[in-house]
Amino acid sequence: MSGAVRTQRNRSHLVSVESRHAHRSAPLTSDFPSRHIGPDASATLRMLGALGYDTLDQLIDAAVPDQIRSSEAMDLPVARSEQQVLSDLRTLSERNETRVQMIGLGYHDTITPAVLRRNMLESPAWYTAYTPYQPEISQGRLEALLTFQTVIEDLTALPLAGASLLDEATAVMEAVLLMRRANKAKSGTSRVVVDADCLPQTLAVVCGRAKSVGIDVEVADLTGGLPDGDLFGVVFQAPGASGHVRDLAPLIAAAQERGALTTVAADLLSLTVLTPPGEQGADIAVGSAQRFGVPLFFGGPHAGYMAVRGGLERMLPGRLVGVSVDVDGKTAYRLALQTREQHIRRDKATSNICTAQALLANVAAMYAAYHGPEGLRAIATRVHGHATAVAGGLRTAGHSVVHDSFFDTVLVHVPAGARDVVDRADRAGINLRLVDADHVAIACDECTTDEIVDRVLSAFGARVETATVSALPQSLLRTSNYLQHPVFHEHRSETAMLRFLRALSDKDLALDRTMIPLGSCTMKLNSAVEMEPISWPGFASIHPYAPVEQTSGYLQLIRGLERWLGEITGYDRVSLQPNAGSQGELAGLLAINGYHDSRGDHGRDICLIPQSAHGTNAASAVLAGMRVVVVATASNGNIDLDDLRAKIAAHEGKIAAIMLTYPSTHGVYENDVRTVCDLVHEAGGQVYVDGANLNALVGLAQPGKFGGDVSHLNLHKTFCIPHGGGGPGVGPVAVRKHLAPFLPGNPLGGDQLGTPVSAANYGSAGILPITWAYIALMGPDGLTEATKSAVLAANYVAKSLDAHFPVLYTGPSGLVAHECILDLRPVTKATGVTAEDVAKRLIDYGFHAPTLSFPVSGTLMVEPTESEDLAELDRFIEAMISIRREIDLVGEGVWPLERSPLRQAPHTADQVTADNWDLPYPRHLAAFPVASLRTGKYWPPVRRIDGVHGDRNLVCSCPAPEAFENTTDIELPIKTAGAKSGALAETPEEAFA
Repeated sequence: MSGAVRTQRNRSHLVSVESRHAHRSAPLTSDFPSRHIGPDASATLRMLGALGYDTLDQLIDAAVPDQIRSSEAMDLPVARSEQQVLSDLRTLSERNETRVQMIGLGYHDTITPAVLRRNMLESPAWYTAYTPYQPEISQGRLEALLTFQTVIEDLTALPLAGASLLDEATAVMEAVLLMRRANKAKSGTSRVVVDADCLPQTLAVVCGRAKSVGIDVEVADLTGGLPDGDLFGVVFQAPGASGHVRDLAPLIAAAQERGALTTVAADLLSLTVLTPPGEQGADIAVGSAQRFGVPLFFGGPHAGYMAVRGGLERMLPGRLVGVSVDVDGKTAYRLALQTREQHIRRDKATSNICTAQALLANVAAMYAAYHGPEGLRAIATRVHGHATAVAGGLRTAGHSVVHDSFFDTVLVHVPAGARDVVDRADRAGINLRLVDADHVAIACDECTTDEIVDRVLSAFGARVETATVSALPQSLLRTSNYLQHPVFHEHRSETAMLRFLRALSDKDLALDRTMIPLGSCTMKLNSAVEMEPISWPGFASIHPYAPVEQTSGYLQLIRGLERWLGEITGYDRVSLQPNAGSQGELAGLLAINGYHDSRGDHGRDICLIPQSAHGTNAASAVLAGMRVVVVATASNGNIDLDDLRAKIAAHEGKIAAIMLTYPSTHGVYENDVRTVCDLVHEAGGQVYVDGANLNALVGLAQPGKFGGDVSHLNLHKTFCIPHGGGGPGVGPVAVRKHLAPFLPGNPLGGDQLGTPVSAANYGSAGILPITWAYIALMGPDGLTEATKSAVLAANYVAKSLDAHFPVLYTGPSGLVAHECILDLRPVTKATGVTAEDVAKRLIDYGFHAPTLSFPVSGTLMVEPTESEDLAELDRFIEAMISIRREIDLVGEGVWPLERSPLRQAPHTADQVTADNWDLPYPRHLAAFPVASLRTGKYWPPVRRIDGVHGDRNLVCSCPAPEAFENTTDIELPIKTAGAKSGALAETPEEAFA
């Protein structure tokens, strides 16, 4: 690039550090970038001086290869003030017309208790936390997720549930995959039967995704029994999409007699009054926990769930919280069976799920704890009562109610009059579901009132009848108890719940306490102004299938955000449907498949993946029906071009794609990326650029311009949607023009050719205002400056620590991108101190650990982000240097490794205040290794956790209180359904008498 062009670029759209921070004394609302970006002008100059550069642009020019640099400014609106952004978002939200939402189809209005909304959903202690891979500093959110698992296990009457999936439709697809791999007796069978009364979005997702992995889906009306022929599994819906409640036990038994496994997609609230899937013999239950206090959010984020019978627990997709013990035998929580995680299993993975919906699962768990079993049953009874009142009034008025048995949804036959009824209800402020020209469905929920029932019946020309009869057969009413653990009985008052939530969050480290320097995860500021609008009714109370004319505000926001993200990345089209990065990967690969197939190029099934790639890359390729071929890493950490050429030659005519992460997972801007792209294109393949590290590119380079055909973006990384303790996430997929027709299609139908990957057309739309606000607040100059500052921070940390922990990979100028890998393998070889020891010792210093042993075993990957100021960066550097001095004392023999503060870490308050202390270092060194810790000390609630014990003694539901009294050498079996004691205050028979 010529010097003239670069000078113009710098003048035209890059803001100097000095000008960016020149107005620190101005009102706070006038300069958001200076509050998002941590280092001010003087700190930036100090950091640059430590690196040997005079300006930030000099550093960027040295670090970022000239061949990928953008020559033009991003065509984005200029930065807006916080007040203006809130005003603009308020206007958009008010363009969404709120209605009484009675559409149903798996989405129901609900009441989020204010104590949960304010102290969990809107609390940075909960929404800024990271996935609990470091369990000692995650005990609060792990306990909440374990409570969620217990809710699911109890309500489904199945012994083991996961810590949440993405939504109901994708959970059903995960169940189909599980049934196929678990059913060894039917290993040669590719056919699964799916109930025609399943939710339509579920049918769309399953039918589309199953095709890629060679599964034949038969959608069948099961009211007359199972179809003939061989099959490995059957999926039922309970209640059906039509609202019909059926006894599934005979069908489940018939399927199992034929060697098939069975899955029931079940409504959670209905299971408080109806016989649960486990008691009907089902192998798997899936569904959504949305109606347990989580807003509609125009389709998401919501917590999907899965529960399984005994024997399937080690095949469960996604995350699983289990109970173990720490080194003192104290009960502690952790993620169980972590060897299933995709960064370990790669192409052997059976799922690509890497994001849960932890924050929303926790809301659902606390909703259950707040209401308890009696409260949940009372809500279900009220919901059913309103549905029977609707049905009774309709029948009296001469209308035909299709089903005699239903829970919350009434299907009405209105010959040739359905549209008129729906229109009349709309004028009364109510959304009903237009099933077809002759049928209308009315779904009641927690927010339905007697007055709403009156308005619904008026739309049919009917009125309420005083006497209603239960529409649930006596034989299907639930008789077993559930939610008998004390957690569902001790927090019923708002005071008790408030303190419970505070006690849980106090056990954890999140961004509200400390920097989280996780490489590849970009734990940056999630500002309050970005977060505030998501709970406004105009965003939170919109049904994903509401008529399009009611959602113009959302659609305007979505279209604007699609344009902005396309401009930032250099692509032509963007889909916001994928509700996790893993789903964005899958959507991108399915688009590549669709493109090749459209050209008659059906033999291309090889996906080239570098050794250093994210583990979900390989898993996503497998789920897209591709074969994975690994490309070696050169000695400098880059892709080995010779090996790439050899792999292309060996699979001539078969190359479908390559999946790159850029900058590389090794934290380096590779100079040969254009060469890699050219080689794959020449071989007829497409280039997938993983957007996980986009925080090092925004404003500097565009993947769609330097060779990429498709990328997924992580809005929960680069674009400020918070991680929420392990979700929500949003993983939009961006493509060049030739792939645009193959982007994910609308699950309820449309002209898009691509396979839908989410139950809702716009995925987790409810949190898109966060990213919209971030881009609007930053503007093109602020976004570019953020990228530069992220690169500066990473290089400052790398330079400061290199003499103590060598940086494994750097670029030609000796610089890294936005993250760096610290190599602890020489230290481990010399002293025995491991990267895990350092990670645990950092807890004593008040830090979350960097990424441990990824992408290189025995290392730590550090990403400071642009949001951390110099004081916090220096605090982290001080901690790491102090730990290095401790390692040296182990190496010198002053402390035996096993009795050193490194191997003993983390230290709890109980340990350092105990009467006995026989370790060879003083208590104050254990607790306060640097002086600043004497104020604001974080105390971990447990010591180092024994993961092996937890896997050998798998317990994945809330343990009895007695487990906390004497926890040395506990042996707890997997919980089995039906072994509960106590009785509910109200029986199903009494509720529906």
